[in-house]
Amino acid sequence: MPPPDRPITVALVDDYDVVLMGLAKIIDQYRDRVVVAEIDANKPLSDPVDIVLYDSFAQPESDAAQIEELVRNPAARHVVVFTWNFHPDLLAVARAQGVHGYLSKALPARELVAALEAVHAGELVFNDAPGRVRPATGLDWPGRAEGLSDRESEILALITQGLSNADVAAQTYLSPNTVKSYIRTVYRKIGVESRTQAVLWGVRHGFTPDHRRIEHWRGGP
Repeated sequence: MPPPDRPITVALVDDYDVVLMGLAKIIDQYRDRVVVAEIDANKPLSDPVDIVLYDSFAQPESDAAQIEELVRNPAARHVVVFTWNFHPDLLAVARAQGVHGYLSKALPARELVAALEAVHAGELVFNDAPGRVRPATGLDWPGRAEGLSDRESEILALITQGLSNADVAAQTYLSPNTVKSYIRTVYRKIGVESRTQAVLWGVRHGFTPDHRRIEHWRGGP
């Protein structure tokens, strides 16, 4: 596949700055090929971009209205989901909604950039389920410094948002028992004994959604 005649412009979408900043820094290693045009945190997409890369951390998955809205947004030429969750139902809904890519967070930076270029060239790129592997180098999430894994962090973020165990299970496509197991592990790691204490810890440590946009990140268009 020949390289595009200019760098691809990408908007990153998620509600957590730390997640988006980690992803932006990964992509920025390939600035001659892919340029981050803006970083959205709870704000509508404004400038036209080649690809919207939707990070699913503590966000509704591809079966929700947010993805449909992005696909219909004329400013988004292509929409790609960046996720750990490869439940067959989510893949089917993503295809039905018109998503152009469904990429694993296990992808090394070079493979992520190559996948974005393939989407820009008109291909549909849907990764196979990666299994349980380590996140790509450079990805970040709230609580990482405190020893939380990416998925433990996501569970705590959803709890901090006010979701019940049943809501968390429905959103993540995990079983209720798996959610409870994650919660017990999170409690142990952050040194709390109740949900109220966990939420307060989450609020103090960056687990509430951010509400700002970073436009033209590092001089991007």
